[in-house]
Amino acid sequence: MNRFEGKTVLVTGGNSGIGLASAQAFAAEGARVIVTGRDAATLEAARPTLGANALAIQNEAGTVAAARALAQRLTDEGIRLDAVFINAGIARFAPLSDVEEAMWDQTFNTNVKGPFFQIQALTPLFNEGASIVLNGSINAHIGMPASSVYAASKAGIISLAKTLSAELLPRGVRVNVISPGPVSTPIYGKLGLDADTLANTAAQIKSQIPLGRFGDPKEIAATVLHLSSAESAFIVGTEIVIDGGMSQL
Repeated sequence: MNRFEGKTVLVTGGNSGIGLASAQAFAAEGARVIVTGRDAATLEAARPTLGANALAIQNEAGTVAAARALAQRLTDEGIRLDAVFINAGIARFAPLSDVEEAMWDQTFNTNVKGPFFQIQALTPLFNEGASIVLNGSINAHIGMPASSVYAASKAGIISLAKTLSAELLPRGVRVNVISPGPVSTPIYGKLGLDADTLANTAAQIKSQIPLGRFGDPKEIAATVLHLSSAESAFIVGTEIVIDGGMSQL
């Protein structure tokens, strides 16, 4: 299929994991893809996999200034957007007693404030019928110990899918949210755990998934593309949970 032929798509945090899988899937269906990320090396490695017209921009997802700078860069290049996947985020976990203000601020800046002001800055660039997909998490629903700050930030993102839909619908822009469960991405290697603890943690998580495995980033990307395409035109302000049944069964 070429559902995105002639379309321009932005994926924040598109240099690894779910973001990269989604960017590659958009490119495979004809889109011109723009990806952002903090790490220059992974951005440069990702760009050749996204087509000849792909654009990779180093950008910090958690500040208002960076959000406005990205929008200005796209404006200066005459780019208008048909779909945006707000994927950039961080996951940090700690029990209530160990949470510090710096962890709270970093998490909410990256996962909530950054996305909110990024959408605000990009709004003038949306074409009629554009779609925004936000990346939430099932952690907002399952009450997992040590996840309070992360889960609260993702609950905020899920709420934004509804409120921003109401605000942007008169412009012809839809907003929806996906909430993945455990997915095999590099994020697990960034939790600061040693190899044995990481393996034990992964085994414990897997035992809670009815399908008995972690998700694949390509499986998440398939839903991102569905929500970004015209075939989902009647889906507005909705959350789609993609977790192998973990939060449902």
